[in-house]
Amino acid sequence: MIQHLPFPNERIAVVSITRHGIALAGKVVAALPGAHLFAPEKFRAEAEAAAPGVASCYSGKTGDQIPALFANFDGIVAIVSLGALVRLIAPHLKDKEQDPGVVVVDEAGRFAIPMLSGHLGGANALAGILAANLGATPVLTTASDSRQTLGVDLLGRELGWTFEASHDEVVKASAAVVNDEPVALVQEAGSPDWWPRHANGRSGPVPANIKRFSRLEDVNLDAVAAVLWISHRTLPPQLAPRLAGRLVTYRPPVEQGV
Repeated sequence: MIQHLPFPNERIAVVSITRHGIALAGKVVAALPGAHLFAPEKFRAEAEAAAPGVASCYSGKTGDQIPALFANFDGIVAIVSLGALVRLIAPHLKDKEQDPGVVVVDEAGRFAIPMLSGHLGGANALAGILAANLGATPVLTTASDSRQTLGVDLLGRELGWTFEASHDEVVKASAAVVNDEPVALVQEAGSPDWWPRHANGRSGPVPANIKRFSRLEDVNLDAVAAVLWISHRTLPPQLAPRLAGRLVTYRPPVEQGV
């Protein structure tokens, strides 16, 4: 069982390899406290002017910097073409629970495209921040975000909730949500303000296929494809076999308990 913690996205590397891109990178760094700019040595003057005190310059190939960036940063904003970045990072990918969130921004600052770890890595949220600060359009391709439905691996993250589930359980529950299958959302603890604060904010109603309950025991388990359980309780032993493979448990901070 994996315990997933809220992803802070505090350590951000901003990478640009052209003179014009570095000018935009300065705006990106200004919008992200704690961000650090990386640029080729030949553009040192431009980089230091764009991001005073938080610019590092490297010699050699940009691709050679990727292992260190992946190891030391939670998120990467690359002002590089999408195709070029795919080729640069492909040899270093592991899995969605380890890879940093990666967002590509075009040199004109018109689009912010999450290309890796949109949910757990925070790339979708990072694209939203960049869009707001640069006037860019976030290009979200994850099903839950494009359809403005619930992201199983994001629920309660902004409120400090953690979740407990296997990879397969998250996949099964996520598929049930986006495919409009019946899903039970049981809230026994935590702030009720999770929907408007979910995944950069949701303005519409909770999707009709997600039925809300106040107690796990009230759910007809034969009638739902997955259960999202927000609680401080231990799973009742008699329910464990019936929920195997389709339960995601969320743990709010105790002070949020209801």
